[in-house]
Amino acid sequence: MLKVGIFSFAGCEGCVVEFVELLNDHQDWLKKIDFKYAKILKKSEDFTGLDVAFIEGAIVSEADVERIKKIRDSCKKLVCIGTCATMGQPAGQRNFFNDDLKKEVQFLVDRFHQLPKVLSVKEVVKVDAEVQGCPMNDDAFVKVLNGLLEEFK
Repeated sequence: MLKVGIFSFAGCEGCVVEFVELLNDHQDWLKKIDFKYAKILKKSEDFTGLDVAFIEGAIVSEADVERIKKIRDSCKKLVCIGTCATMGQPAGQRNFFNDDLKKEVQFLVDRFHQLPKVLSVKEVVKVDAEVQGCPMNDDAFVKVLNGLLEEFK
């Protein structure tokens, strides 16, 4: 079975919900996937020895940087799903604020221990595949997941 983890960072979690919804149309995946870590499906803090980690959301804090590095170290393949993970947007809008607007929101950046710049996942760790879209493109995701199932038979 494919050992999978699904992780969320700064985003709306729409891609994770989309993944779970796809299980309705691809129930055969349930016989092929061992969800080692997926807070939306079960309570588990173990994400060691993963074949694949699916990542949703942008990297916005030092804690996120540390966590994504741990996840990368514990998986063979890392796949970004959705615009937040692949491009750091829309959370990264503040990266493009003018100086006045940056000053206006700086207290929030400080209060929540945010990085000076919002990052996409690939700006922090090696990414093996990306599925674009907000939420992610279903057809592209199915193609990526089926390819991984084939690869990891």
